[in-house]
Amino acid sequence: MEIRPILSTLRRHKTAASLIVLEIALSCGIVCNTLFLIGNRLSHMQRPSGVDEAHLVFVRANGISKDADAKAVTRADLDGLRAIPGVSSATTINQIPFGGSVWMSSIKLQPDQEASTLTTTNYMVAEDGLKTMGLKLLEGRDFNPSEYVDQNANEEANNYPSVILTRALAQRLFPSQSAIGRSIYVFGTQPHRVVGVIAHLPKPRDKGPESEYDMSMLFPARFSYADGGVYALQVADPAQRQAVLEQAKKLVASHGPTRIISKSTTGTQEEIRNKYYRNDRAMAWLLVAVAVALLVVTALGIVGLASFWVQQRTRQIGVRRALGATKAQILRYFQTENFLLATVGIVLGMVLAYAINQLLMGKYELPRLPLIYLPVGAVLLWLLGQLAVLWPARRAANIPPAIATRAA
Repeated sequence: MEIRPILSTLRRHKTAASLIVLEIALSCGIVCNTLFLIGNRLSHMQRPSGVDEAHLVFVRANGISKDADAKAVTRADLDGLRAIPGVSSATTINQIPFGGSVWMSSIKLQPDQEASTLTTTNYMVAEDGLKTMGLKLLEGRDFNPSEYVDQNANEEANNYPSVILTRALAQRLFPSQSAIGRSIYVFGTQPHRVVGVIAHLPKPRDKGPESEYDMSMLFPARFSYADGGVYALQVADPAQRQAVLEQAKKLVASHGPTRIISKSTTGTQEEIRNKYYRNDRAMAWLLVAVAVALLVVTALGIVGLASFWVQQRTRQIGVRRALGATKAQILRYFQTENFLLATVGIVLGMVLAYAINQLLMGKYELPRLPLIYLPVGAVLLWLLGQLAVLWPARRAANIPPAIATRAA
């Protein structure tokens, strides 16, 4: 198709053409970044936790009054929980993934080191901790029975002889070498020997940089319910999680001293994770709504402009039809015209998308916009423009040739 007549027409309608170009550019810039933010938010929520989420159940009990023998009650609770039909194993842990509250400790590589190397979260697990949580060892071994220590809240530095690190933390502390057999110092000047490395275990409060998502360490410690210990249960059949959970809550509530079951830290791992990321899901849906609304407004703008131009050029179209132009040629004329406008708008929109991303990187520490989102946004707007102009173009193509013979 000859492009020159189209360009000549657009030069005579500079204001209208400029408005549609700016509208498409703005839509392209915002839509590209919105798609990126949605994708980033979804990938953020779907990162692996390393635990067996499909089989994990947690129960936490808060004592109403001080319990003089909380450790004995905790041992009895664990015996009862392990006897529930469908429970494969049970343990205690001081905090749970995506639970919100977080235990943090500083790590040193030398006992006399003044400044800590880094600060990260620490999990305290009792016997069967790795098995119950479903954590997979990449290197080394699990804790030996002799390494477990009864947590004493009155001691400033409990002596934990060994520690297990996540892969991310091990690589951060000991780059380009194995962490197995190395020592770190967390609680006082007693060394904690690294005996194992696991793939993943996220911080309970996922608010830090992406690189620190699963920098965690595990110590062999028996926490009583009175010291903040949470009961973790491995359920053989995921379909029985709710039934096991109800039995576990009744058992813990009715056993020992009067206790209250914590709602915020009791439930399946999947429920706790979904609750933790509910705001992220809401934000993702809000961004989807913004993107859809913007595309609808852009489409309506294209339809309105094309309809206006059809009305303004009714006789011109009729003359072309009288001179032999087919309906298909008239249809292609308007679609080509819109494609040219959309292309200019998309080029400007890509520049705008990059500028918006730079602003977001500076203000909110977001990563750089991947280049893949630019062609995705461009194709989306090209398709939208062709669909939006289709109805006015078809109406123009249906103008009868006789319209050119009507009196001025």
